[in-house]
Amino acid sequence: MDIGRFFRHVFTLPGAVARAFPAAALTNIERAIAEAEKRQGGQVRFAVEAALEPRELLRGVSARERAIEVFSELRVWDTERNNGVLLYLLLADHDVEIVADRGYNGKVRPDEWEAVCRQMEAELRGGRYEAAVIEGIRGIADLVGAHYPAGSGQGELSDRPAVV
Repeated sequence: MDIGRFFRHVFTLPGAVARAFPAAALTNIERAIAEAEKRQGGQVRFAVEAALEPRELLRGVSARERAIEVFSELRVWDTERNNGVLLYLLLADHDVEIVADRGYNGKVRPDEWEAVCRQMEAELRGGRYEAAVIEGIRGIADLVGAHYPAGSGQGELSDRPAVV
């Protein structure tokens, strides 16, 4: 177990999300998702979590594993065209993960999703949380739009950011 990661999570309190994303930032992110979904037919959800629970850390749960759990919990997989995408941010690690439904298999390469994540993480290191997320949403929309053009989606998922 990485002791530094353990302490980073233990000392990242739940209020960290509210400090990084005040109400106005969450509203702006919600608008960005709505705008992105007008430009393409995929379904995007954003979820942010302050830190993992100590028992998850002791089990060695990675940000990727947690993102997959959140993908399921938020039912991002539950879209008619299997075109949901979760943008997940674990604040304690400044780790961004994208989990895409099976409708993107063979369409968007893993390195393309990864490039969006790395760009966001660079912004996060600079403390630009809202800008990082909005840029990530735009990056996802660009990738998704090539396969699900505007008008092909139905607004099946909430645009409101989820604080988990």
